[in-house]
Amino acid sequence: MTTVHAVPSPATTGFRPVAAVLSAALNVPGLDVPTLLADAGRPAPDADLAPAGGPTVPAGPGARPGGVGAPDDAADGPGWPPERAAELLGRKGLLAKEPATRLALCAVHRALGLPPKAPRRTGPADPRTAVVVSSNLGNVATVGDIAGRLRDGGPREVGPLEAPNASSNVIAGAIAIWFRFGGPNLTVCSGATAGLDAIWLAGLLLRVGRADRVVVVGVEPDDPQARALHAARRGATPGRPLRAGAACLLLGPPDTPERPLPPRDPADAAGRPPASLDPTGTPERPLALLGPVRDGASDTDPLVDEARLDADHYGAAGVVHTALAVRLTAGTPAVAVRCGDPVDGVRETTVRAVPR
Repeated sequence: MTTVHAVPSPATTGFRPVAAVLSAALNVPGLDVPTLLADAGRPAPDADLAPAGGPTVPAGPGARPGGVGAPDDAADGPGWPPERAAELLGRKGLLAKEPATRLALCAVHRALGLPPKAPRRTGPADPRTAVVVSSNLGNVATVGDIAGRLRDGGPREVGPLEAPNASSNVIAGAIAIWFRFGGPNLTVCSGATAGLDAIWLAGLLLRVGRADRVVVVGVEPDDPQARALHAARRGATPGRPLRAGAACLLLGPPDTPERPLPPRDPADAAGRPPASLDPTGTPERPLALLGPVRDGASDTDPLVDEARLDADHYGAAGVVHTALAVRLTAGTPAVAVRCGDPVDGVRETTVRAVPR
């Protein structure tokens, strides 16, 4: 179960941030984010942010990172399903990508504030930007299909182009290659707590200096194999199906508004300028601050939970709900994000608003 809770003002006393949220975006097809926010006590975004013609993202020279936490964007609009990913990302390079990978790429694209079909960056990868993905079932359909064909027909039944999609790190690797991120790259597959485990690892990478920015993505598919495995697990909640979707958080050092984020190092160890994540070159200002990820749960009243969503995001839940919490902090000082279940355990973190 994943739950987002309102935290009373006293809970913010002694808050120790471990990461700053520079951008947050959702890509969950079928999720009505404006209604969800309104039901949680937040006013729904203006209707023109999610036009009826389909999902949109900021376009033109004014586009900038922002996702669900920034004004004047459309990240609260409908998510891009895998079969429509080419309308956002462009068609080149998507042919062999699995549904979970396409969902994840769309989420990162939206978090970076890029316009539809923006040209992909070329040149050296940025060695100071890491990628951490949380997904338990991302490529299970491919692994099962390849295993079945190997069993029935032998090695000749599997083509060499299919091999990359059988890697457990395929989603994180695809994100890094697509957006030219050259820092540490890993996938977390730790069950119902995977989303917050990924956020914890991102904070660790920042704290020990392995990265200046970390792209955290939670993603799950809803193909028949994924749905069957999700329903059969011991911690599954009856009547709460797996929901396909992705969320992306761009995390930076936990600087407070009183102490702005430091400028990027003008050159990496090879003497090359690092890649900018902001297509406009504008300064990165945190949307929210994240507290430490901790075991267990605080005793607070729920503000948003999986029952309200009528579905489970499983390995992506911690990241999906943190992205929602960033949006919710516009109306409350802090929001607690919880994920887990009785079998896998429970983890929680706090998202705190940044004064504007």
